[in-house]
Amino acid sequence: MRRLVASSFGLGLVPGRVRGSDSGAGTFGAALGAAVGVGLLAAETPWWVGAAVAVGVIGVSLWASAPFGGEHADPGWVCIDETAGTLVALVGLHGLPWIAALVVARLADIFKVLPGVGPAERLPGGLGITADDVLAGLYGLAVGWVLSAL
Repeated sequence: MRRLVASSFGLGLVPGRVRGSDSGAGTFGAALGAAVGVGLLAAETPWWVGAAVAVGVIGVSLWASAPFGGEHADPGWVCIDETAGTLVALVGLHGLPWIAALVVARLADIFKVLPGVGPAERLPGGLGITADDVLAGLYGLAVGWVLSAL
């Protein structure tokens, strides 16, 4: 059960099955987060519903990824953390700020050059697996809010 949830309901396993490598699995998890975000937009939910969904998925990510995070490992196929980080990035946004937040969060997670993202990944267990993506999502959210304010 945890493996299914940790892989964003099997999405993180697709690259390994198709190409023989987990490379890019995080993007599948982020795509699930974006799809949920689109659903929240379509339903015209208030910002706090998006925030509650993001917090819930963070909790699920911490639980589901915990058994797979030994010795500071972040297995490529575990991508529920990317789903959570993407949902964090999209809270309360729409239009161009929504797109910008999504792109910034994904790039921050991939390249880990923004302050704190790399060190967050080195935390132990499920916390390390999830924390870097949540922090990357917060960077994306900040960019989205700035663009919304302009």
